[in-house]
Amino acid sequence: MTTRLKEVDAVMVGMGWTGSIMARELTKAGLTVVGLERGEDLTPRENFALTMGRICPEKRPDRAIRIARRAGLPLRIAAKVEKVDQPDFEAVVKPLLGPGVEFVGEIGERDKQEFLGHARALLFPIDWPEPFGLVMIESLACATPVIAYACGSVPEVLRDGVDGRIVASEDEAVEAVARIDAIDRAACRASFESRFTAERMASDYVAIYRTLAAASAHTPMEAAA
Repeated sequence: MTTRLKEVDAVMVGMGWTGSIMARELTKAGLTVVGLERGEDLTPRENFALTMGRICPEKRPDRAIRIARRAGLPLRIAAKVEKVDQPDFEAVVKPLLGPGVEFVGEIGERDKQEFLGHARALLFPIDWPEPFGLVMIESLACATPVIAYACGSVPEVLRDGVDGRIVASEDEAVEAVARIDAIDRAACRASFESRFTAERMASDYVAIYRTLAAASAHTPMEAAA
């Protein structure tokens, strides 16, 4: 059965983590609207997995390739290769390209919706303490579940078993790919809408500002020098 969205106000992300508790809360609330079409069909239109972002060792594109191949699912890699990461791409990633693995290269904002919305899953097998992971939010906004390693912000962004699967090994990731259709794509979109929309952003900012204002009101003014 095809599920359609009634309306869309897609919001995607913004800032890196900083030191204080209040700064981290402000960061979580900080989102940038990029837009998504209304009434989008949530059904995946093609049988492929996707990894997206930047080619670098900590993003582990080699791991994504192995997972997809073991799971028998074609993989498309939509990623930019910076000059500093070119040697790693040539030595580690390029030799793994071939049947079933397509390197698309960097794509524009307008193409992200099509790539993410058509994919059965986003693979995010990172190997570093990711401070946010914008691509996970973009994927959920397009109703595509995410399979990610439990590093950095992943357990905060994803709800295991609801909008994706959080894994700790390639074996677990392969199994997650095999069972990815058990994840309700409408639930992925709903997860995005409940936590990462413009309305949620505005509400969170207001709550934070009220907290700051209340704290300031109870702080005695310093005596004039």
